Amino acid sequence: MSGLALLTGATALVAVAGGHRSIFATLLLTLLAAVMAHALVVEIQRQARRRTRDWGRYDTVNAVLLACWAVCAAALIGVGSRPVLILGCVLSPGYAAASAYFVVERLRTLAAPFVPVPSPTAGPVDPAVAVEPSAADATPSV
Repeated sequence: MSGLALLTGATALVAVAGGHRSIFATLLLTLLAAVMAHALVVEIQRQARRRTRDWGRYDTVNAVLLACWAVCAAALIGVGSRPVLILGCVLSPGYAAASAYFVVERLRTLAAPFVPVPSPTAGPVDPAVAVEPSAADATPSV
């Protein structure tokens, strides 16, 4: 998750940091950064909602690294051109919000009653629900 967060910010920084590129390349990089931000939110949800019994070492690492990216993005505010300053003002609270969102979602998941997820390869529990395959299912159609 932290690598995706770093890649999202770096792509956004490349999009606004100037250089000699066309408006098409800038728009494409901006769109890529937006899509990666969405992927980051989905990954935060996936990591926060995994079913384990308690807060783990990986949860602490995820929350701390997202907070560190917020501090690093705040360092962009004092460096560079006006677009980089604006990006730092967007990324810093964005990473801080992502860290807070992860912590809140993780705590919410841990507060819910723990129900183990059955294995997808396990057969049906109730024999009355089990369906025997018919002869038509066994023969391939041509």
